[in-house]
This record gives sequence, structure tokens and C-alpha cells, in this order.
Amino acid sequence: MDLSATIVLIIFTALTSYLAWQRPAMMERWMFIPKKIHQSNQWDRFVLSGLIHKDSTHLFFNMFTLYFFGGIIERFFLYQFGPSLGILGFLGFFFGAVVVADSPTYFKHREHGYYRALGASGGVAATVFGSILLMPLSDICLFGIICLPGFALGGLFLIYSIVQSKKGNDGINHDAHLFGALFGIVAILILAPQTAVQFVEQIKNFRLF
Repeated sequence: MDLSATIVLIIFTALTSYLAWQRPAMMERWMFIPKKIHQSNQWDRFVLSGLIHKDSTHLFFNMFTLYFFGGIIERFFLYQFGPSLGILGFLGFFFGAVVVADSPTYFKHREHGYYRALGASGGVAATVFGSILLMPLSDICLFGIICLPGFALGGLFLIYSIVQSKKGNDGINHDAHLFGALFGIVAILILAPQTAVQFVEQIKNFRLF
């Protein structure tokens, strides 16, 4: 059975996260630490930090979300570019989102030695919001209880991320979520501009009841 790029990415990220939990030196070297990037030119941390997670809960939440939305974006790239280039495009989209999502944090904290971050949240957010752009009326359920159309939940999430980013007091990198989401939207619009028209048309036809 052929494995999709999404499944391979999930397996690989789970493996690297597990190895980092067992090896403190690896965790330290792969962590997103803006000051070390700035001082030592360790630019690989932008990508490596997206392959490790704080703990099993952090890993599960990101990979669970990627499992459900990654296939949509992967199929989009396969349709646009064919099998080989499509897979490369999907991976480029994901890791490009990880880098772009962390860039504002880098400029904000490059002089702060205390700041550290990790996780694939930027890439996952891009995947989710790219999927919402392609399928805005598909329901997204929180914990299997509250279900809302993707465009509605996505809008609420963006507002929440902006508010929490301004507060900056909960230890979560909301900037990465916000800019990852924006990257996902912009990337899909650049590759398929007609998606904007289709998105608007679907929203116009939405009926709550």
C-alpha cells in the first residue's frame, strides 16, 4: 500500500519528536531559539523546530489535525502539479509555512535569550486554513462536540490568535498560528486564484438552517 506524503510526514515527525524526548542535546539543538539563530547563524532551526514537540499531547494534537487536513492540501498539489512535483509542492508548502510562521517571532525575540519554541503548529495552521479556503462549508468539529462550518471557525480562530498574541502571557506562540494560517490562505490563492471566487460563491450560498 502506498503511503501518502501526509502520513509519511506524520510518522517522521513522531519519530523525530520521540528521539528528541530521549536526547536532551538534540532537543536543545533543534529548538527554535531566535537569539542563537541570530548570533550563530543556525538557520536550520527554523525547519528543525517544526519536527519536534514538547510532549505527547502537543505531538498528538498537531498530527491528529494534520491527518485530517493534510490530505486535502496534498490532493490539491497533486492535482495542480502531478505526482512528483505535487508531493514536493506539498512538502514545500508545509515547511515553508513553518518558516514563515516563525519569522515574526524571530524578529521579535532575536535579542531575548530566554525565548524558546517548538512544534509544527505553523505548518498545521497553514494546512487547516488552506483547506478552509478550498472547502469553506465543510464542518470542523472541536473535540467531536462543537461543529461549525470551516469559514466560521476559521474566522473565530484568527480573532482569537490576534487577541492572544497581543496579550502574550500564556506561553503559546499565537503569532505562529496566525502567520501560518495567513501563509496557507495566500499560498493557495497564488497557486489557484479562482479559489477566491469559489470561496465567495460558497459563502453566499450558505444557509444556517
